[in-house]
Amino acid sequence: MRATITTVLASIATLAAAAQNERTFAVLRFDGDGFMTEGRVDPIINPGTAASHFHGIMGGNAFGTIVVGDQLLSSTCTNAKIKNDKSNYWAPQVYFQDPKNGTFTKVPLFYMNVYYFFEPTDDEIKSFPPGLKMVVGDAKTRDPPAFGGGSNLNPDSGPIQPVQFTCPRTSYNPPSYPADSDGSMAGMQDPHNQGAGAGFPLYPCDTSGAPLRADIHFPSCYNPEVGLEDYKNNMAWPTVTNGKQNCPSGHIHVPHIFFELYWNTPKFDHLWTPDGKNQPFVLANGDRTGFSSHADFISGWDETTLKTIIDTCNVGSIGMQTCPDIPGGLNTDMNCKIDSPIVETLSLEGPLLALPGNNPVSGWGVNGDSSGSGSSDDAGSYPASGTVQQSTAKATSAGSQATSNTAISDAQTSSPAEVSVGHSVGLGGQKGKAPSTSELPEAVGNYATTGTVVAADQPSIPAAANGPAVSTVWDIVTVTQTQTVYAEASAHVKRQNHGHLARHRRSGHLGRS
Repeated sequence: MRATITTVLASIATLAAAAQNERTFAVLRFDGDGFMTEGRVDPIINPGTAASHFHGIMGGNAFGTIVVGDQLLSSTCTNAKIKNDKSNYWAPQVYFQDPKNGTFTKVPLFYMNVYYFFEPTDDEIKSFPPGLKMVVGDAKTRDPPAFGGGSNLNPDSGPIQPVQFTCPRTSYNPPSYPADSDGSMAGMQDPHNQGAGAGFPLYPCDTSGAPLRADIHFPSCYNPEVGLEDYKNNMAWPTVTNGKQNCPSGHIHVPHIFFELYWNTPKFDHLWTPDGKNQPFVLANGDRTGFSSHADFISGWDETTLKTIIDTCNVGSIGMQTCPDIPGGLNTDMNCKIDSPIVETLSLEGPLLALPGNNPVSGWGVNGDSSGSGSSDDAGSYPASGTVQQSTAKATSAGSQATSNTAISDAQTSSPAEVSVGHSVGLGGQKGKAPSTSELPEAVGNYATTGTVVAADQPSIPAAANGPAVSTVWDIVTVTQTQTVYAEASAHVKRQNHGHLARHRRSGHLGRS
């Protein structure tokens, strides 16, 4: 009899663990100053070579041009606040294109959060398997989304639209997006949130502490038959029935993650005049529409730690770091950083004549094209004319996609300082000498498995192009959430936090039927 009671209780406990009758969530924050690393690197889309465009990357330092298997678990540090999260999270950089001279300057990251949503479901929500690769959004498109300006994550409700921009303003008169916009010459208003829409808004985001924000949702149904590496086919969106979000048969229900990246766009407000027709920001892939906003994720979670958070942590916006009894505890390294795995031969900090990768600007009437034909993310579309240097983390096995780069041993590697002597507005400079091809040993397998790629030259502004020799430097200003938005110090901060959550609810991020 006692054995029967024990079995029944165990069964009930199992059902309780699997059942999720309401959404719970916890926000992952990051420590330190800005991104863990930056550069033209994307080990999912462009493994082993320079990516077509510039990214900002958060997470574990075992990141490199190649990431395979459970490689990220070997990270010696992470800038995630949870010590056992060695995952990598990345998205394209945003640039300001000066209306006066056409030059490009990086917009500093204000801060980044990743929401971990555990949705109501009949499934058991499980941890990401280490090495799971996910990509969301279309970096090649310049076309307006089929769903319009709103967000949609339910495949039964129409085309999936997982990306938006949010732009809090003190007044929406005039509106951020033209009322009759079809997306061909401007972005489109979210019908449920006047502060959000598809594409870049036409007016500055002037609410204190809440500049331009990229919002990017990921699907939460993993198909193990497809596997960790096939990012194009391994994930699906759950469907909604009776308020429950359930995955297709055979899929594993994993957390629904949502990136929000705040860009310090107010830093540039004095450099452009809104006219209701044009806006000055462009994604690193050359997209002036913003329709191609996208993001990537590779899991480096300790599975026990994440499962504990899934089952026990519902702290919401207070932050995942406040969850009780997290295995491994909290991160204590406030400045986990690595040099970019892609070594550019010119400085990227000053205003530049062209985007890194020499991506042409397209979309919204550029060169007579209303939508533009986006830059390709296929390896080799913007090839790196270079060599491969020592990487932060070496792949444990060779891949199957060939690259045109060759490997350099540690002893033959030039330091980034030797390879790259920068150019910026009004500053002359000269390139360092990269090793000749005669000095290079053969690559290992089909991948150059040891390396940061020395990328091709990027156009810069010669000293005489804009008059006297001057240098403009935009300092990165990063504010951590625990010190600003979510602090308990004042009623004003609490109201700000409340407004932040209210904006999520209006746009569907904190409630979806």
